[in-house]
Formats: sequence, structure tokens, C-alpha cells
Amino acid sequence: MIDFELTANDRKLVDGLRAQALVARGYARYYDENEHEFPPDELEESKDFPTLGDLLEGRTDEDTPFGVAGMLIMAGQTWGDYSVRMRRPPGGLGNAALRAAGTPEQFAKWQNLTLAMAITEPGCGSDPSRVQMTAVRDGDEWILNGEKIFVTTGCRADGVIVWATIDKSAGRAGIKSFLVEKGAPGFVVSHKEKKLGIRADDTAAYVFTDCRVPFENLLGLDETIAKKSSGGFRGVMKTFNMTRPGVAAIGIGMAEAALDFTRDQLRAAGVEIEYGPGIHGQSAVTDKFIRMEALYEASLLTIWRAAWLSGEGQPNNMEASVCKAKAGAAVREITQGCIEILGPMGVSREHLLEKWFRDVRITDIYEGTGEIQRMIIARGLLGYTRAELN
Repeated sequence: MIDFELTANDRKLVDGLRAQALVARGYARYYDENEHEFPPDELEESKDFPTLGDLLEGRTDEDTPFGVAGMLIMAGQTWGDYSVRMRRPPGGLGNAALRAAGTPEQFAKWQNLTLAMAITEPGCGSDPSRVQMTAVRDGDEWILNGEKIFVTTGCRADGVIVWATIDKSAGRAGIKSFLVEKGAPGFVVSHKEKKLGIRADDTAAYVFTDCRVPFENLLGLDETIAKKSSGGFRGVMKTFNMTRPGVAAIGIGMAEAALDFTRDQLRAAGVEIEYGPGIHGQSAVTDKFIRMEALYEASLLTIWRAAWLSGEGQPNNMEASVCKAKAGAAVREITQGCIEILGPMGVSREHLLEKWFRDVRITDIYEGTGEIQRMIIARGLLGYTRAELN
């Protein structure tokens, strides 16, 4: 039998995370309005709360960071705030790529650093195969030249995994990934982006000018001479099969916060959500709310499915795109619908609902837009190649 109920250990984890998330909410508005400041890696109140390790104690499953427990953690934390955490975990998107495609030597050297991942360029957004940044081999070094924009955690990161092409004529086959540490000559953080949402989460632009890195900084050492291909375009794209469910979970956490807040405000106004009456027995408000809850539940199940496959080491390319596309659209509709139900209270800066509405927008954009996910899904369902359906 398939059981989607949370276990006692799951509930212990979620309840512990929510207690911490409520504290984080107290800092959310400040860092949203003072985006030039970074939220602390650890809040002052952390001494009064158990660590994540404590909350995970007693679990019998061998969950990976991108398994079901990982999704519960991400959603539980963003139920408080996207950027502020009781304890900010080390690492970034680049660390997931390192885990997926790095050699054992590279993992040992770089795993304790927070690594960003730089793909997007001024002329290259959703199609990373069009990367223009170049990498030219010069003896035992690579020379990097180009620009990257919208690099998540780009200011705080200790280093970055950057995508560049060693042969533009080869298309995707020419794209490789390189490990570059902050402070490398020719590597400049040009500016921090100002954004609609997730304002306290730093997003940077990078410029590389004749930036030299050692040959062994080629992720996975997948150059022809090494007779490996783990760190090239195909290998690093597998990173997204792990992280896309996490992005969806982040959005779901904020959407659930919006639903909980709206339910509480309706109850305070004397409106109870009843699930017994049929569609014709509901008011317009309760009907709208129940439909949003259904969107939330459907999205959550797609996330758990993709995450379970990841935790089991099974392929989840289709499922990762399904949950990312489903949740990315659902969380926008849910937070907007909550604002519509609550009216002026929904857009007031006295509450966090309008912030959640702004913050969830990113979950349909980064690590592959909703449009890209639907294209991947269509190719998989219809059996088309990339060239046939682009």
C-alpha cells in the first residue's frame, strides 16, 4: 500500500522546523527592506532550538539531501522566510553540481566551501547550450573570458562552478564546467542585483577577464584526454534533476504559509472552511480557497514522487520537471488568490503575504523556467528529440 501520511519522525521534523520558522519570520521584513545587508548565518535565538541533526535523530530511512526528508526541510524552512533561517546551511547550487559530477579529489578539496553556479549570460537565458563564455587551454591552465548574470548566492559564495565553452562549433558538447575560487585574478563580482522578490538572497553578476585556473579545476576532468564525460553539459544537467524538486518545495513552503495565514484571517472574520458541502453549497470565498488547497496538495505529491526517486537513486528527469512546472505555476496562483481573498490586508506591508507573493515568483524561473520544464515534459511524453521539439 502507498502511504502519503507523515510518520511520527516526519512530524517531529516538520514541527521543529516550523517553530524555528516562526522566529525567522520576525526578521523577514527587515531584511526585505534592507537588502544590502545579508541575513546572519545563525540567529541569536538558535541556542534555544535543536539543530537539524537533532531533529533528524531517530529516522530510519537513509535519506539524501534531495530525498523526501530534504523536501520536508526546504518547505519547512521557507514556511518562515525564503532568505532568513535559524541556521543557514553551508553550500549552494554549485555544491550540488560538485556532488553530481566532481571527482573524489575535487569533492574533498571543495566540499566545505559555499559554491555558486554561474550559467546565465546577458545573451543566454533559458537555453544554456548557447553559452558564449570561453575557456581556452594554455598548458596546465584554462583561461576564462566572459560574463555571467543572475548568479544565486553570488556575493556570499566562496567560489563558483562556471559554465564555459571550449569549442563553440560543438554546441552543447563543447560546454564544460570549471571550479573558480573567489579572489582568482581576472574574476570580478561586478554588482549585486536588485530584484522584485527574494531581496535578501544575494544575486550577483560576474565578469571574467583572462582568468586563469589550473587544469584540474575542470569539473569531473572530463576533457578528452581524461576519457571521462561526467562533468560536461549532460553530466552537470543531472544536477537539476536533484535540485528542481527542492526549488518546488521552497515555493510550496511559502504557498502553505499563505494558505495558513489566509485561513486564520477568514476564521477571525467568522468564515470557516467547510469540506462537507458540495460545490453548490460553498460560498465563492470558500470555493476559491478549497481549490487553492487542492493545487497545493497536487503539487506536493509530485514533489514527493520526484524526491523519492532521487533518494532511491532512480532516474527522475521527467518527474523533476513535472513537479517544478506544477509547483512553479501553483504557488503563484495560490499566493495571488490569497491576496485576492483578503483584499487590502493581502497587500499591506504589515503582513508577509505580499512578500510571499513576490518571493514565490522565483521558483518558476530559476533552474529552468516553467516553459522549459513543459518542453522537457512534452519531449518525454511524445518521444521527440531536442532537435524535433525546441
